[in-house]
Amino acid sequence: MIPDRQIKHHDRERSSWVRLRTLVILRWIAILGQITALVVSVRILGLDLEVGLAAMAIGASIIANLFSTFLYPETKRLSELEAMLMLLFDLLQLCLLLYLTGGLNNPFALLVLAPVTIAATFLRLRDTAILGIITILILTALAAWHIPLRSTAGDVLQMPDLFRFGFWVALVIGVVFLGAYARLITSEIHEMSDALLATQMALAREQKLTDLGGVVAAAAHELGTPLATIKLVSGELLDELGDDPDLADDVRLIGEQANRCTAILRSMGRAGKDDLHMRRVPLEGLLQEAAEPHLMRGKRLEFVISDETEMPARQPIIERRPEIVHGLRNLVQNAVDFSSD
Repeated sequence: MIPDRQIKHHDRERSSWVRLRTLVILRWIAILGQITALVVSVRILGLDLEVGLAAMAIGASIIANLFSTFLYPETKRLSELEAMLMLLFDLLQLCLLLYLTGGLNNPFALLVLAPVTIAATFLRLRDTAILGIITILILTALAAWHIPLRSTAGDVLQMPDLFRFGFWVALVIGVVFLGAYARLITSEIHEMSDALLATQMALAREQKLTDLGGVVAAAAHELGTPLATIKLVSGELLDELGDDPDLADDVRLIGEQANRCTAILRSMGRAGKDDLHMRRVPLEGLLQEAAEPHLMRGKRLEFVISDETEMPARQPIIERRPEIVHGLRNLVQNAVDFSSD
């Protein structure tokens, strides 16, 4: 069973995967697009816009980017709150520009989908939902309150009420659908990545055990000769020092300890040659070992061994074979991949 604090710790680690530099680059791209759209609207399309206020909104985004660039290193990882605040700032800045340039009559209102979609890829579900609700509320407000788009001749440029309502509905559906879609795809990618990491860790662990067994077997073989020499010499000294009981006891002790070391190395050598995997363990222990690489994947695992009686279940003793562990691990991986809790 996975403790809740481990699941929360895993979520916090995942939320800090995004670097500050990534969002800064995305913001610079958005700023360049906003400046281009403003210049084209005024110089080419001849629209009468609140250029000063729009330039101040874009300037606020530029200042925020400059502060982020110079105050923090490029490798800084954003916390959950920091990433949420950055995306919220981008959303509010974009909505302010939309308020100054016709609200939902502005075709660039479609860009409000970007912050929610980005948030769904790395923020937790709660924060993504909060950002989505704020986006829907702002879109609703922009549909009712905004500065109208006007041409230089004074004509008001706006869509019919029915089209504007349909555009609002389309944007709301887009916020919900794209956010959910990005969330599901990203979750599947993360689960596959976690499964791959768990498999790599398991294989690395098995390789280390195999290498350790080989080292033990080699050590037992190499140390056998010097220990045999010590035993032989101690026997000869014991024959020569038979008249001195104190020295004879010391030499006898040396021989006994050499015999003991030989026995220990012989048993360790057999364990190394047996690859350290041929051990007999209870069924529950084997299941726990097979499920160990998947304990940190955000799913709750329970191990229940029971029979029809009220007495504790008697578990079968199973040989710990690599093929059995690998097969059980695949079953656990499939269960974790397709479980809902």
